[in-house]
Amino acid sequence: MKILVTGGSGYLGTHIRKYFNADDLSLRHGKDILNVEHARAAGAYDVVIHLAASLDRSGVGSEKTLNTNVDGTRKILKAMRKGSTFIFMSTKDIYARVADRYPEVPESCPIDYLGQTAYEWSKYIAESYVELYANVNEFRSCIFRLSTPYAPPSEGNSPNFVGAIAESINLGEPITLPADGRPVRDIIHVDDISAACEAFLDSAVRHGKYNLGGGKKNAVSMKALVERMETVSGLQAIIDNETKLPDPSPFNYVSDLSLIDHELAWSPKISVDEGLSTLFRSTPK
Repeated sequence: MKILVTGGSGYLGTHIRKYFNADDLSLRHGKDILNVEHARAAGAYDVVIHLAASLDRSGVGSEKTLNTNVDGTRKILKAMRKGSTFIFMSTKDIYARVADRYPEVPESCPIDYLGQTAYEWSKYIAESYVELYANVNEFRSCIFRLSTPYAPPSEGNSPNFVGAIAESINLGEPITLPADGRPVRDIIHVDDISAACEAFLDSAVRHGKYNLGGGKKNAVSMKALVERMETVSGLQAIIDNETKLPDPSPFNYVSDLSLIDHELAWSPKISVDEGLSTLFRSTPK
């Protein structure tokens, strides 16, 4: 089975590509999903795992973000051949603050425009293209609305906030937490993300859409996250209690994993402590 990972040199893509021994389509390897000829390469693969995206939430690069995340995704979708499989990494952040209504957020959580940036809204628009092209052109599709992923460090990649906290602990730099560290996130290790992709490939599901996170058993407050990192690393965190950050939206987020468990028989296998320890044992390669 030939597998392509777009963005396969990125923070998550590096590890997912290695998990599947897949090929890479990324800017780092001179390939751009906005380039029609480069995107056509997807047609030669049995499976495409699409991670390549602009992650800009600042608003300054909104047009680039929309072009990359919507038009770039559409170009890859147009290249998919009949009978192949397309897996798309979307984001929980499309739900915005509506997610705060749920102790565990289901796929049925309403999606309304509540000030999401071009990044979140472009992911939501791209989901519709995935469903359209997959049904019209007769290939399998899976949409994962990803919660809070984290991965061991890799060369040339900036971590998300979980990895950034670990990096600050390693370097002895101060850490600032919003709302005194009370917000909760269900973190998910990159290897569990890869396993979810594999579970879809092995399933009989034709078109799936799932919230993908660590779930209730891997949900921790940001304060507890720092404390768990101190435990697994043996290092002491320096907390900046003076600098104030805005509250995140949603304030708390825990994925409801009942649908993906029922349809794909998938649940996260990597515990919080096991996963966090990989952030300190690993060195960039």
